[in-house]
Amino acid sequence: MTMSTPPLLEVSGLSKSFGTLKAVNNATFRIRQGQVVGLIGANGAGKTTVMRMLATLDMPDSGHIRINGTDVVDHPELVRPLIGWMPDYFHPYKNTSVREYLDFFARAYGITRERLLDTVDEVIDFTELGGLQDQMINKLSKGQTQRLCLARTLISDAQFLILDEPAAGLDPKARIEFKNLVHLLKARGKTLLISSHILSELGEMCDSLIFMDAGSIVHDGDMEDLLHRQTESGYAFEIRTAGDTTAPLEEWLALHQGWNVRSVQKQVVVATFASCEPDAVAAELRQLCRDLPVIDFHRSERRLEEAFVDILIHRDQEPATAVSPETPSTTTAL
Repeated sequence: MTMSTPPLLEVSGLSKSFGTLKAVNNATFRIRQGQVVGLIGANGAGKTTVMRMLATLDMPDSGHIRINGTDVVDHPELVRPLIGWMPDYFHPYKNTSVREYLDFFARAYGITRERLLDTVDEVIDFTELGGLQDQMINKLSKGQTQRLCLARTLISDAQFLILDEPAAGLDPKARIEFKNLVHLLKARGKTLLISSHILSELGEMCDSLIFMDAGSIVHDGDMEDLLHRQTESGYAFEIRTAGDTTAPLEEWLALHQGWNVRSVQKQVVVATFASCEPDAVAAELRQLCRDLPVIDFHRSERRLEEAFVDILIHRDQEPATAVSPETPSTTTAL
């Protein structure tokens, strides 16, 4: 897949309010065919509202949503067959087995009698529910219930899967199983939008991230670029030198202007250099290698949590820097 791949989903100027609450504010983003995109934000950031509008369950106040070029608001009946929706809650049907539940939804999706058995068998096999197909739904564990909900989402063989907090409440084993299912779906060419407020769990599944805060999108981009890009304080490096102690390296960094030690773990020092100019960084690293027996240095990969905090800090500072403290406001001048 290349950057020239046409978008499966195009969202522009999307907004939604509930009374005086602006749940989503002018959201704009694209998702290409075959991407696995994480939608990240704190509880109440607007993630579920965006997803419900994409799934044609809620109407936007303004803006446009297009799937394969078709407007979701104008022609919901045309895009719904392309969408698989997995909500963040599950209402079990009483006295219903796993297979009966999936059989019911297959019929609801209009799967023909000739294809019904094979379709249900396939999603049961894919989600590893074979040993549970006769089990009553209300007897399933949380992880098993989530796999059943995913199986229901897959019955229609939709292109675009929208999964709202799918790993919430899962134990470590169930999280690993779910992550593996996501990788298999990507290998099958599916396009996924997965929400969570737990950054680490999306980092292992997604190749692109959308950050939301207070209804607005504050970042939309590639995972690798986000983790490796420079911060406001410069590039971060992991540096290892020969010897049993990091003391000489820490002393060198303290004596050279622009360096700031972030952490020391065993024989590795993580430090940032204030300049983001490649030539300046290269010169410093060459000098370091001349002065000390450096055996390894490389750009440090930030954790998603750190990246998210950096983005929010930068966003919060923007209004404050728009007008300098020395510049009187219009009100004061009047």
